[in-house]
Amino acid sequence: MNRQHRVDAVDREMAASLLPDAAVRALGRWWSENASAYADGTPGAHTVRYTPGRWAQITPWPSALAPTSCGGDAGVSRAEVASAVADALRREAFREALVATYVWGKGKRGTPGGSGPATLQKILAAEGLDAALARAVTTLSEHSAKAAYAGLQSLVPEFGPSFYTKFLYFAGKTVSSATGPQPLVLDRVLARRMRSLAQAVGRETGQDPDGSIANWVWRDRNWSPHRYAVYLSFMHAAARQLAAAGTWSSDASPDLLEYALFSASWT
Repeated sequence: MNRQHRVDAVDREMAASLLPDAAVRALGRWWSENASAYADGTPGAHTVRYTPGRWAQITPWPSALAPTSCGGDAGVSRAEVASAVADALRREAFREALVATYVWGKGKRGTPGGSGPATLQKILAAEGLDAALARAVTTLSEHSAKAAYAGLQSLVPEFGPSFYTKFLYFAGKTVSSATGPQPLVLDRVLARRMRSLAQAVGRETGQDPDGSIANWVWRDRNWSPHRYAVYLSFMHAAARQLAAAGTWSSDASPDLLEYALFSASWT
């Protein structure tokens, strides 16, 4: 069996088995500890701390974020970023939407002249950025999250999937995917969670006894559009699994699972 056939076999097994019992129990514990904060079944209250002054060179600066002139730290929730992105998309202010999602995604890791602000400056200076972001939103609304992801892949230097899936995720709160699952964030932490699941399935089924397939497809970066689609399908199905099992409330959203997997570990 060649490597791609083994990849497909592991994917099928993961889609059939979804979250293992250990993960379901761990996520149940996470929910019991966090249910009051996310009583609406969404991670909208999930708040990220950031330091506005460290982003002073970034424009356009969304009004939903604290002014860069203010001292100290500030916080911005997913719900607030979603509202800011919705407002920006209505005005076709795509760069503003990007800045809101990027700062939220970077949080306290953004340092003056460091990888956060410096990288964002390079992204904002890229030729054709506005057209690329506009096209991604249109592709999401007319096609799918997978197609929108594919359209952004390797298009803008230093704008990788860990951050453009954040843009797609928040854009998807305003512009629904025409077909297929709604977009979710995929970053290195979540890829490693998926890798752990794939390794367990590969061992149990004999399709990937040494974990090399899981390591290949769920690497730390540069996931293919197909891999993103596999991730979305799995996450939406796993959210339904948790609801059906009574682990979470019946109306819990897939992005709540994304946040829980990012925040908690069962290994």
